[in-house]
Amino acid sequence: MTLTFPPGFLWGAASAAYQVEGAAQEDGRTPSIWDTFSHTPGRVLAGDTGDVAVDHYHRFRDDVRLMSELNLGAYRFSVSWSRVQPTGRGPAVQRGLDFYRSLVDELLGAGIQPVLTLYHWDLPQELENAGGWPERETAERFAEYAGIVAGALGDRVEFWTTLNEPWCSAFLGYGSGVHAPGRTERLAPLRAAHHLNLAHGLGAQALRAALPVRAQIAISLNPAVVRPLSDKPEDLDAQRRIDALANRVFTGPMLRGAYPTDLIKDTASITDWSFVRDGDLAVIKHPLDALGINYYTPSLVAAGTDNEGSPARHDGHGASDHSPWPGSEQVAFHQTPGERTEMGWAIDPTGLHDLLMRYTREAPGVPLYITENGAAFDDKPDAEGAVHDPRRIDYLRDHLAVAHQAIADGADLRGYFLWSLMDNFEWAYGYSKRFGAVYVDYQTQARVPKSSARWYAQVARTGELPAA
Repeated sequence: MTLTFPPGFLWGAASAAYQVEGAAQEDGRTPSIWDTFSHTPGRVLAGDTGDVAVDHYHRFRDDVRLMSELNLGAYRFSVSWSRVQPTGRGPAVQRGLDFYRSLVDELLGAGIQPVLTLYHWDLPQELENAGGWPERETAERFAEYAGIVAGALGDRVEFWTTLNEPWCSAFLGYGSGVHAPGRTERLAPLRAAHHLNLAHGLGAQALRAALPVRAQIAISLNPAVVRPLSDKPEDLDAQRRIDALANRVFTGPMLRGAYPTDLIKDTASITDWSFVRDGDLAVIKHPLDALGINYYTPSLVAAGTDNEGSPARHDGHGASDHSPWPGSEQVAFHQTPGERTEMGWAIDPTGLHDLLMRYTREAPGVPLYITENGAAFDDKPDAEGAVHDPRRIDYLRDHLAVAHQAIADGADLRGYFLWSLMDNFEWAYGYSKRFGAVYVDYQTQARVPKSSARWYAQVARTGELPAA
């Protein structure tokens, strides 16, 4: 049966600055934490870096033409903070802003809505040298940066996202160390989480002050679907603990103006949370015009057991001797049964439905967008140079089907952004994992739409999801 999405449903694709732009040292750009991290031996697979990535900085006009051919209604991209404000302080570099002005103009000229993310993990290295996200000043600097970008692009960009996946920035960057800046501490992730929350609130205030009334301000979270291995009390407690650290550490202050009491209790041996100052929670609870949800796979947790090895062994976020779960390091992560992507992540569309319905309940009146969803597979050109990826088509169809069901069940879901538009630099995995609907030959930078890109283009054109 063909499923039809509501009129006006927004069909898009997404990317992130460090993963696609390249031009790492051009036009005044200075290193971000990901430049430093990727140039540190042993941090990124095969020593790969984002120095060139897929050269979107120079090829964006061709890439926008490709988006148009694929019938995209929107393109979600991020701004490189260190390209715009190289030290994270002071005046903007206009050459950096000019790139985003040109990109936005090209998108609008093609009838594609620009959806701008201010921060997708690439903190200017100078701000990390001053302490990074565990320090309050970083949130204050972010608000200044938000105002600069809004002043440059606010007349043309109507959909703004403050942060992408702050959980990764805080807990993978400062806890397990598998993401930049690669720190492995227990207190720092919790301080970073709060200051990312504060950055969102302060940044939203700066955007409101600079943008037209019609502008939408959102955040993109990667909420975890946390399921217990059994209904034993200890496994249910493991689920509660991880839900607090993965989800409610952000949605508590953003939606309700308070950190969860159980989270504070779980982490009492690490901190008294005195870094939360009077007035912070009111700033963080800034009204949202939309909530972005990024979803890939669920998590299966239990109380730690001796035969499970490292408790975080299967949490899906990369191997580390250090846990990204401060105060709950004893929780064990198990492999979710079923087919897997090249990332080792179980394919389970039901988790997306669970999230959409959860935030329909928890954020009533706030429109939802799926701002990332996709899968990595081992895509290769055939003898004729075509790239067929039927497993990605199946993945997308199944996840879009549950998104359609969520709308039928009452979710105010307004759009879907495929991750990702093109193959690109996949963080600590370098160029070894391909998420793109468009294949990129990294030697020649040639773009080849995969069969999934053509399939998605048809869905975007018609608003209809064909039967399998």
